[in-house]
Amino acid sequence: MAVLATSNITLPKTIAAGMFSKATTGSAVAALSGAEPQQFGEVTHMTLTGRPRAEYVGEGAVKGSTNATFGTKVVTPHKAQVTMRFNEEVQWADEDYQLGVLTTLANEGGIALARALDLGVFHGINPLTGTAIASIVAGDRLATTTNSVELVTATVNTPDTVIEQAAGMVIADGYVPNGIAFDPTYAWTVATARYGDGRKKYPELGFGSNLTTFEGLQAYSSSTVSATPEATNTNVKAIVGDWSLLRWGVQRRIPVELIKFGDPDGQGDLKRQNQIALRLEVVYGWGVMDLDGFAVVRDAVANV
Repeated sequence: MAVLATSNITLPKTIAAGMFSKATTGSAVAALSGAEPQQFGEVTHMTLTGRPRAEYVGEGAVKGSTNATFGTKVVTPHKAQVTMRFNEEVQWADEDYQLGVLTTLANEGGIALARALDLGVFHGINPLTGTAIASIVAGDRLATTTNSVELVTATVNTPDTVIEQAAGMVIADGYVPNGIAFDPTYAWTVATARYGDGRKKYPELGFGSNLTTFEGLQAYSSSTVSATPEATNTNVKAIVGDWSLLRWGVQRRIPVELIKFGDPDGQGDLKRQNQIALRLEVVYGWGVMDLDGFAVVRDAVANV
């Protein structure tokens, strides 16, 4: 595990305000589906699996019985954490030169936790290792929905018509799509799609980098849709669906902790190695009420 040292930081003679960090998108889940308050632990939601039906009754006729049927869906907790080690001298340099190193690390850790929510909900992927998390069942990973449309290069299967097909699958299963999450590369492809005469089909989308709506749907663009760069490209280009079917919330948010003692990450005793650590933790809880309410657009070949 890499440890941040002052040798990795250029101490300026003239202080420049702020600190550069490469822009990283946050959480598509948070943008498209509102969080709900949750208690810690498993949360059980009642689901209506069979709606009651009305009956026309003739004069003097016998009234029949109709019953609603119910099921349950369990929202399970998943803890995500970010622990960053650095040499103690980094903290001194941060204080003396007002570099904002610790603030930057804390902010970036917050972004990492936001992306962890997406990667868990979309693919069940551990961001640090890029591998699947056994405790996240397939039914709580949106990308496992059987509603899938493959993006091909044939003229008849243009990016916008593929999204129509995906939305149609959701509608055919009895749901009304209200949002779409784009991979940035696919958002650009859709935003720059043109008619035969060269006119852009969706000039309001610009280059697709700051999407908020698309064809009446709430929209958000994040590389977590394809799971890059944390994991191998999943080739998922978009996820469209009824995002009210995703029930999620923050069960516990543990404040940023500066750790000066012990061995918090199995890398050795902090005091002995003249190091300190910064840790952020959050416990998410989520469950997908019905995967049929979502559809994905996939690319058979990565980076096409």
